Amino acid sequence: MRVRVRFCKLGKLRWTSHRDVARLWERALRRAGLTVAYSQGFSPRPRLSFGLALPTGAESLAEYLDVELAAGGPADPGGLPDRLTPLLPAGVAATAARTLEDGSPSLQAEVTSCSWEIGVAGLAPGELADRAAAAWAAPTLVVRRERKGSWSSEDVRPAVLALDAAAGPLRCELATVGRTLRPSELLAALGVAPAAASVCRTSQWIERDGARWEPVILPAGATAAPHAAERAS
Repeated sequence: MRVRVRFCKLGKLRWTSHRDVARLWERALRRAGLTVAYSQGFSPRPRLSFGLALPTGAESLAEYLDVELAAGGPADPGGLPDRLTPLLPAGVAATAARTLEDGSPSLQAEVTSCSWEIGVAGLAPGELADRAAAAWAAPTLVVRRERKGSWSSEDVRPAVLALDAAAGPLRCELATVGRTLRPSELLAALGVAPAAASVCRTSQWIERDGARWEPVILPAGATAAPHAAERAS
């Protein structure tokens, strides 16, 4: 039985490494009495797989974990968040879960874009909105990238699927397939030092045949961060 769990990662836990996040999930699953299936071979590992990597220091309201449970798993995975969240450290909370059909693609293969909310300090009122509007209207958006020790300039404008800062923080949607773009690269293209920004992933999207959806949808009335620690400033 494969289950996909949606969770948040906020506050001080945003600095936690991927490996440490995997360990805290392994511990929470074990304490919840859930039997996780293990891989075969010389060094068996629990069958856990995570979605797209989150930049170090970034928060998220929409992280995902796929876990394969041994026979006898819960009949209704919708109850897993309430079962798991008290066993996780403050800043990480399970918010929704659903069963995956056999043969379902991995998150890395399915997710086509991510939505982000970025707060920027040190700019005059309206300056960020003006820069975002100019970048959105521009036919090209060039960033410098290093590959194998050499630098090149690339037009990443096609990877910017949405961009707006009129309501305060910068809200954007960036492609994760084809020509991709990281939040730090977008900030650099806007003339903003990444160190001056607080970054939060708010959604991951799967788009296919003109429709799009999230890997796990929050239940009606659920909050994206039910017991999270303080948001980063």
